[in-house]
Amino acid sequence: MTRTAAVTGAASGIGQAACRRLLEAGWTVFGLDNARDRLNAVAGGFSAYQGRFKPILCDVTDAARVTAAFQEIAAVSPVLNALVTCAGVLRTSLMEDMPIEDFDLVLNVNTRGTFLAAQKALPALRAGATPENPSRVVLLSSVAALRPKIVSGAYAASKAAVSQLCRVMAAEWAPSGVLVNALAPGTVDTPMVAAVSDPSASKGYRPSGVSPVGRIAQPDDVVDVMMFLLSDAARYVTGTTIPVDGGTQAAFIPPGSNL
Repeated sequence: MTRTAAVTGAASGIGQAACRRLLEAGWTVFGLDNARDRLNAVAGGFSAYQGRFKPILCDVTDAARVTAAFQEIAAVSPVLNALVTCAGVLRTSLMEDMPIEDFDLVLNVNTRGTFLAAQKALPALRAGATPENPSRVVLLSSVAALRPKIVSGAYAASKAAVSQLCRVMAAEWAPSGVLVNALAPGTVDTPMVAAVSDPSASKGYRPSGVSPVGRIAQPDDVVDVMMFLLSDAARYVTGTTIPVDGGTQAAFIPPGSNL
């Protein structure tokens, strides 16, 4: 039987990579994103997968639209085996200078949008879940939830909230066969990170950059761990945030260290 997943933030970065890997593994994927042109382009790129990629235009900050999106999914597939929440934004500023509109956007997309998607997906996730074959939720947190940086306080707060939501959802939903985990990537080569990599254009913000293993992550590095969480090998894993950061937050490396 074909397994079915919903992925938010499907038109870019980690979300797009997640969709591709799931399709390659034989899943049917509902890809949610609010960028119509990018979503259509991604759908075109996935045309070889025999119609198993189903794009859905959705702004995760809009509760009514999220509800409608998952009703649309349920009409096609009453059972969801997995939800992956990759929709996210980053706005940078010193806390004293941050526009309220930017603060609200970051919290609304990253935290509220994650909550809405998980809540509205839950009935379909429960529908096909059993103790032997649980459904899975994978939330995108960040290394910023574990080790925040200056000039990105709102982002760090939003991702710390995602990790705490993960823990509570996991405890509340485990009895009905739904496992919930989060991933905490470090710097990943995505359009969102590229957009804030120039300090002059991002109010002094700097990504964590090259990790102790000697490079930044590619989206597939994060998706590799996502695929583990969706596999039978992770049937007893729930309520955890897993760093996927090449050791970025493991220990402080002072500038000028010979490492």
